[in-house]
Amino acid sequence: MKQYDYLIVGAGLWGSVFAHEATKRGKKCLVIDRRSHTGGNVYCENVEGINVHKYGAHIFHTNDKDVWDYVNSFVEFNRYTNSPIANFNGELYNLPFNMNTFYQLWKVRTPAEAKEKIRQQVEAAGIKDPQNLEEQAISLVGTDIYEKLIKAYTEKQWGRKATELPAFIIKRLPVRFTFDNNYFNDRYQGIPIGGYNKLTEGLLQGVEVRLGVDFFKEREALTALAGTVVYTGPIDEYFDFRFGQLEYRSLRFENQLLDQENYQGNAVVNYTDGETPFTRIIEHKHFEFGTQPKTVITHEYPQEWVKGAEPYYPVNDDKNTSVFNQYKTLASQEEKVIFGGRLAEYRYYDMHQVVASALKKVKVHFAE
Repeated sequence: MKQYDYLIVGAGLWGSVFAHEATKRGKKCLVIDRRSHTGGNVYCENVEGINVHKYGAHIFHTNDKDVWDYVNSFVEFNRYTNSPIANFNGELYNLPFNMNTFYQLWKVRTPAEAKEKIRQQVEAAGIKDPQNLEEQAISLVGTDIYEKLIKAYTEKQWGRKATELPAFIIKRLPVRFTFDNNYFNDRYQGIPIGGYNKLTEGLLQGVEVRLGVDFFKEREALTALAGTVVYTGPIDEYFDFRFGQLEYRSLRFENQLLDQENYQGNAVVNYTDGETPFTRIIEHKHFEFGTQPKTVITHEYPQEWVKGAEPYYPVNDDKNTSVFNQYKTLASQEEKVIFGGRLAEYRYYDMHQVVASALKKVKVHFAE
């Protein structure tokens, strides 16, 4: 007799949503995670009353009212609007590219002037068939925006020259001819009041959770506990890297507690020059409009992923996609295992997409 209906491997958003929904349907769930906390990469660590986004900035945004209402049923979200600043060798620019940016770059005051400036630069570049990311970006926004706000930042992020990156990485670039610094176009946007832990705690209320448990060290015994395994970890690891390791980009974070009230005046400042080794500085208190006497900042450094490091961004090139498809075929043959989430599906998910994906899987699985 199985002790649980579902063993859920991974206490991140995907696993937590599935656990909540299964429990709501009268199923008995056990959630395990090799980390010492729930929430996966949305976990916040409280420092001096400030909710520090331990695994990088997380800003919830969506156009899906059902998803927005769903997360707000567990915790109220504030009105935070993502409006990052770009620092290029000490020059400050608003993001995303909008009329404020164009005025800062060229002192143009009207949309017509900004469009003409971009048109002239695109035409001068004469790129008809972009062969790499650099050519693609210049063909979309011209040389000035590319050189100051895209080139070095992208190269730091991917660890490769822009001329060595495929053009498809940048299918389009958001260019707005309005004075609007809201980075996202989505209708709904905000941060949970009190931090993301409140969202995870709400989802996992009444669910048994065991932390510091490595599924692969106790695989046989853990699998025997439940009728179905819900797996949200790396799909290649589940199949013992049979077809090789999938590639990722990773991140390294350096946190500092500063004895001052306000360090940079904004939650996110991107460093778009090539000399600065990090890509951005996050000042966490601004996500929740904090007034604490101290502040916490995080320098974010992209790095190559090696086994044991946290995988953040899948390298969805042809080679890795081919390897993933082999694992996906194996996964489809597993009768008592459900695969879900960014690592099991080898794709980059925003948070709202994670929630929507888990809810969709629940609906299909329970045939509703």
